[in-house]
Amino acid sequence: MKRLTRRSILAAAPAAALALRAWPARAKNPGVTDTEIKIGNTVPYSGPASSYGTIGKAQAAYWKMLNDNGGINGRKVNFISYDDAYTPPKTVEMVRKLVEQDEVLCTSATLGTPTNSAIWQYMNQKKVPQLFVATGATKWNDPKGHPWTIGWQPNYQSEGHVYAAYILATKPDGKIGVLYQNDDFGKDYLKGIKDGLRDKVSMIINESPYETTDPTVDSLIVGMKAAGCDVFLNTAIPKFAAQAIRKAAEIEWKPLHVLSSVGNSVGAALKPAGLENAKDIVSDFYLKDPTDPAWQDDQARKDWLAFMDKYYPEGDKTDVGNVIGYSFGQTVAQVLKQCGDELTRENVMKQAANLHDFVVPMTLPGIKLNTTPTDFAPIKQVQMAKFTGERWELFGQLLTGASS
Repeated sequence: MKRLTRRSILAAAPAAALALRAWPARAKNPGVTDTEIKIGNTVPYSGPASSYGTIGKAQAAYWKMLNDNGGINGRKVNFISYDDAYTPPKTVEMVRKLVEQDEVLCTSATLGTPTNSAIWQYMNQKKVPQLFVATGATKWNDPKGHPWTIGWQPNYQSEGHVYAAYILATKPDGKIGVLYQNDDFGKDYLKGIKDGLRDKVSMIINESPYETTDPTVDSLIVGMKAAGCDVFLNTAIPKFAAQAIRKAAEIEWKPLHVLSSVGNSVGAALKPAGLENAKDIVSDFYLKDPTDPAWQDDQARKDWLAFMDKYYPEGDKTDVGNVIGYSFGQTVAQVLKQCGDELTRENVMKQAANLHDFVVPMTLPGIKLNTTPTDFAPIKQVQMAKFTGERWELFGQLLTGASS
């Protein structure tokens, strides 16, 4: 056996010290090298919500564009996106892979309320920034209880308040039917609508939940008509929103139809439903709809179209999902720019919670993103619109729901 001497111990000490210094640096700053930043994402490229997969593709295209233009502070972004099929157990598996194997700096716009709920505690326990989740559930604005998770879009309860106010103003004696997903996402909308109706909550005479595994929602629509509903609040994801619009037309049911923002994409929902069937539907927007000719001469839309033509030519320019993915990328890029060279997870979260009047070019005029260490809800305003049979047409002023 080789004998350890004071000289051999001292000789080995510099190498050991270097190893010790190297390991904490890697642990402290995962996902970052001198030339690269790793960002993770999950989105349903398959399954019942696969129409949202284009949001992930648009994000990937955005980072390709940004990398071609020099990246972030000299570093290129390695955007790693996995399919979770809108299935919470699969989301858990993919996010663990992103964090523990790929060692991403943060995640960006992981999509879905049930799926993000499945990884919420894990991300906060691991202290990995869960940036700008692609879901409007109210619970993401919880900086005290979950300081590593931040929302982005208007929350569903505040949207529900806006819908309730619109119904009370336009059809105060209406009989309301609500189609909603039977999970936290759908129940958030339902709560917002009920809270917004206040002492007129009895206007809701039909609550119809669906499961994402259901083949159709046709029977629920037939049931609403049979119950005598003359107001239809459709808060479904695009697949089921399209089915509901098509079935209502088929059975010649013509209620006041209010469609939530999650299902109002012309490309993903209204085209499959039949544009003529969607005429006169009312919804809310916080982004410029790419089908609206009002933005024809808008520089932000021109820039977005140029981006689509070069980096995502196969993408559907009538699908607002491609505006959303592009806008998520711009928001995360702003956070990383604010970080400078201090690309630690702690600083990423600090900068995400310090956005001040940041303008995402494709948001509606007047909408600015603001966050603070006690406010994790960047976008709080929406504007109503009506579908003409060809496009969405905005009306009224920017509105803010009571819930935040």
